Amino acid sequence: MKKLILTAATAALLAASTPAAFATDITLGRFFGACEDAGTDTKTSVGEPCIIQSIINAYSAADNGVAVETLPTDWGNYYDQIKAAYAGGTAPDVHVLHRSRIAEFASIGALADLSDDLAAAGIDTSDWADKALEGVTYEGKIYGVPMDFHANLWHVNMEIMEQAGLVSDGKPVLPTSPDELLEHAKMVKEKTGKDYLTADFAQFPIGVRLVMALMWQQGANVFEGDTATVNTPEAKAAVESITQLFDAGLANPKLNYADSEKGFLNGDAAILVNGTWVVDAYTAQAANSETSLNQYYVADFPTLFETGATWADSHMWGIPASVKADSPEKYKAALGFLAFLNDSNVDWARTGHMSVRKSVLQSDEYAGLPHRSEYAGTALIAADAPASENYGAIQDAMNRELQAIWLTGKSVETALADAESDVQDQLD
Repeated sequence: MKKLILTAATAALLAASTPAAFATDITLGRFFGACEDAGTDTKTSVGEPCIIQSIINAYSAADNGVAVETLPTDWGNYYDQIKAAYAGGTAPDVHVLHRSRIAEFASIGALADLSDDLAAAGIDTSDWADKALEGVTYEGKIYGVPMDFHANLWHVNMEIMEQAGLVSDGKPVLPTSPDELLEHAKMVKEKTGKDYLTADFAQFPIGVRLVMALMWQQGANVFEGDTATVNTPEAKAAVESITQLFDAGLANPKLNYADSEKGFLNGDAAILVNGTWVVDAYTAQAANSETSLNQYYVADFPTLFETGATWADSHMWGIPASVKADSPEKYKAALGFLAFLNDSNVDWARTGHMSVRKSVLQSDEYAGLPHRSEYAGTALIAADAPASENYGAIQDAMNRELQAIWLTGKSVETALADAESDVQDQLD
């Protein structure tokens, strides 16, 4: 494998600029959670909050005349906050967003077109994976710097799976059909008394992403072009694959994100459906003797229907168009920070996220990250809904109706019909 060679992008940018151009502060909007004692060591920090904050701190601590102020934001209502900031003329100088949201922001002119400025900042777009470049491009222009690919995985407690007889050759035996999913869940409950599967079904749209993955595995989607396609046999089959576990008392639909995660770490469930972003944090938890999760494995999302698929997205960083237009100094400083982030891609990949840089993907350092080989197939089955300017509202509509099924007893047929109507309203 190739050795990782980090570019000197930030140094080149600083060398090409006058010190006065960087004698400024920039504000930064992000989610990922808080970490007050992150420090500046990007190699030893653990978990999304501390890893991203250590990268931010390291840039601020460098001799570049720029200080980055992280603004307090919450993942749950981040986009409401960032939209309100744009509307009020107080958007941060640089902020994170998802690939699935870029059409929403770029289509209204909120984001700066970075296409002609990245090379001068020391950012080599040819080193980005093709999907990463595609993800930050809208109508032929580049509106962000990609940071990762992230996707839903199956996080596995191997001790529980072993007790249930669902381990072979050191790997978990995962279901290959909805019927087998139910069979495995019954085996875990009968042999261990534990739930088979846990996830956040009651708060964030983890359940939506799970159901969409099972729809994609059947060649279906929530919309095609301008037409909602939610109320379909494929969607019904996807939903019932999950509700059968709830109906049989083999999974709890009432858990939120924190409680589902806590239950998994406490050894109350064999499988947790969650993303790449927790791999290093759970690895650290498994190494802690006080945690009930002792034997931790990370698996690709299983194929229950015809074709492998799992929900995936990307984190990227954009700069408001107003910063580029009104404040050249802040714009240049923000570009310098994005160059530093791009250089730090392997550090961010320690979270468990997949890198977007070809040079990092081919490096020994990346290959040596924990559990990486266990979910190497995820990149091949990563999928998402088509790009839409109303993606957020569509996801919210799906989450609302799916939660009505498993939290209030609303019939699958009625909920899918209502969801299709809501999605169509957004597409119209």
